[in-house]
Amino acid sequence: MSYSIDDLKVLMARLRDPETGCPWDAKQTFRTIVPHTLEEAHEVADAIDREDYANLKDELGDLLFQVIFYSQLGAEEGRFSFDGVVDNLVSKLVRRHPHVFPEGTLESRIDPEKRPDDAWIKESWERIKAEERAQAQMDDASATSPTSRLDGIARALPAMVRAEKLQKRAARHGFDWPDIGPVFDKLQEEIGELKEAWQAAESGQGEYDAVEDELGDLMFVCVNLARFMKVNPEQAVGRTNHKFEARFRAIEHILEKQGRSFDAESLEALDEIWQSVKGVEKEPRE
Repeated sequence: MSYSIDDLKVLMARLRDPETGCPWDAKQTFRTIVPHTLEEAHEVADAIDREDYANLKDELGDLLFQVIFYSQLGAEEGRFSFDGVVDNLVSKLVRRHPHVFPEGTLESRIDPEKRPDDAWIKESWERIKAEERAQAQMDDASATSPTSRLDGIARALPAMVRAEKLQKRAARHGFDWPDIGPVFDKLQEEIGELKEAWQAAESGQGEYDAVEDELGDLMFVCVNLARFMKVNPEQAVGRTNHKFEARFRAIEHILEKQGRSFDAESLEALDEIWQSVKGVEKEPRE
């Protein structure tokens, strides 16, 4: 027997039943399951990064369960249903892809010989999204703040991801460096300002809040640098995390085999082993 999405919807409704359901599921709210949603999304990304495709199916199921959970809550409060989520998604994607669905219907097809180029597709995508943001602002009668070209970039995103999105959005409207050269100059400038703020705070002549501000500025410029280099900053840091972890574990393994205590070793001895294990992170993953 193979279960379907309809079976999953029935299961979710039963879990939420106040009399016969699961007590934990029954007491959850939109806000309380957000941390679980973020965790499941990261676990999907981690499985892909580790190329653990056998486990990816399970992680994707856990992520799908989050969507079903929110949809059940929405249905209970009379806000929206899972079917409404799907309908909205399909309608939006059809609307945003006129180069695939030329008549604005799922059934319509493009003539392969008349397919527009990538530049047209990108311009069309951004124009349609801008129209959607403008319409959302008009539909939101409770909006009290003025509209901005930066509207729609979720505040809950990881800071580095949001920094990249803010920069890309601003760049599309001409607020950007002309080339990568000034970004390198800005990087050096921010390093100097961070050093000055740190020295001032350490000497009692400055505030540590200023250190945090300057460090944030430096990291923001690093994201800008990554954008110009066409490198995903989140993935870049992720690779560095993997590299550090692999080398650190290799040091632990070597010391353990030699009967030595990690905590008893000097920094110089640990660094010597660190240098010897460089490249271990490039070995094929199991």
